[in-house]
Amino acid sequence: MRSWKSTLVLLLVLAGLVGYIYYGNPGDSTDDRDQAFAGIEAGDIAEIEIRNADGARSLVRKTGGGTWNIVEPVQAVADENELTSITGSLASLDIQRVVDENATDLKQYGLDPARIEVAFKKEGDEQPQRILLGDKTPTGGDMYARMPDRPRVFLVSSFLDSTFNKDTFALRDKDVLDVDREKVDRVEIAAGERSVTLAKSGTDWRIDAPIMARADFAAVEGALERLSSARMQGIVEPQAGDLKKYRLEPPIASFTALTGSAKATLLLGETENALIYAKDASRPMVFTVAPTLYTDLIRDLADFRRKDLFDARSFTATRIELRRGATTTVLEKGKTADGKEGWKTADGMDVDTAKADDLLTKVTGLRAESFTASAPAALGNPELTVVVRFDDSKMEEVSFARDGSDVVARRADEPGAARLAATGYEDALTSLDALK
Repeated sequence: MRSWKSTLVLLLVLAGLVGYIYYGNPGDSTDDRDQAFAGIEAGDIAEIEIRNADGARSLVRKTGGGTWNIVEPVQAVADENELTSITGSLASLDIQRVVDENATDLKQYGLDPARIEVAFKKEGDEQPQRILLGDKTPTGGDMYARMPDRPRVFLVSSFLDSTFNKDTFALRDKDVLDVDREKVDRVEIAAGERSVTLAKSGTDWRIDAPIMARADFAAVEGALERLSSARMQGIVEPQAGDLKKYRLEPPIASFTALTGSAKATLLLGETENALIYAKDASRPMVFTVAPTLYTDLIRDLADFRRKDLFDARSFTATRIELRRGATTTVLEKGKTADGKEGWKTADGMDVDTAKADDLLTKVTGLRAESFTASAPAALGNPELTVVVRFDDSKMEEVSFARDGSDVVARRADEPGAARLAATGYEDALTSLDALK
């Protein structure tokens, strides 16, 4: 019986502690965790005015199409992500705890005057709803706040400081170019005497100038992704007149993305204070971008060339012919004696499938380490020539030779030559010898 009574007492004590923790001490307000703006949905907000901690004021309005535009102090397209964050935070803004129901000394909370003021309207509202934000609490986890028409001071989460404390530049769209990466079908890059033109062919990219060659899909798409995600670091002149002082007329370099007849061009100029002056050719403003944008976009021809010497792979190849000196080895894919798909010689004899696959993997996996504009004389008498048929209707031919201690290669359909690692080439020859 005594054990039962002790357990009951402990349970009652525990319940009291839980209630104390959940509801707070008697001095706390019952308004804790109320929403600051009950009944407001993020999508209902049509206008926002912010005065930040530096006193800068910005007014943003939603258009009939649902997009946001800055209307004061400048007119510009707004950053949709920033506005989504702000409207969502206003709609879900919780009162963490009431500090003083009838505060008389607002200075101690940083609310006289308030550090930050945010006002907003729903469509059709005559008067805005407002919230004033003050200092952070000593622990930094919360921030003092109040409504301008009430003396009550309460706490809101301090992360809202970074959400609401925005200047006009932070609120504006900072994309350097308006370009849809998925729809771009041509790229033109220029820097001094250097220029590269890339064109999309189906789902692949090709180099159109200064030579005709295959392009590295990842390199081209990577440059376009970098362009589409590039952001302004700051605005130098909203209406720039003299572009020469920024070396933007003519520019040091330019990157143009074309979609059909429409084009978007980014001009890049002088570097100053670890930033680069830049300009969208279709807009009057001069802005700055990170210096890495130049190196990510303005690249040499070799950077955009496809390094794989073969497009074929062991699993796509249907026929391979290897001419080495006076010996020619031909392998064709077909049914072997056991009825399985494998490799056969030109006269129908079965070939060890594992050895054939190893040979094709090593040959089609050869990659260029660098390129030369003209083919070395050694390629006039190649040591090895490989002709591969793949995907039923495609064919490619690559010749290999030794140029001193280097191994060089040339595709029949591309100018110049490639230099490649001798180790990979030697491994391919070893696999060819093993096949015999």
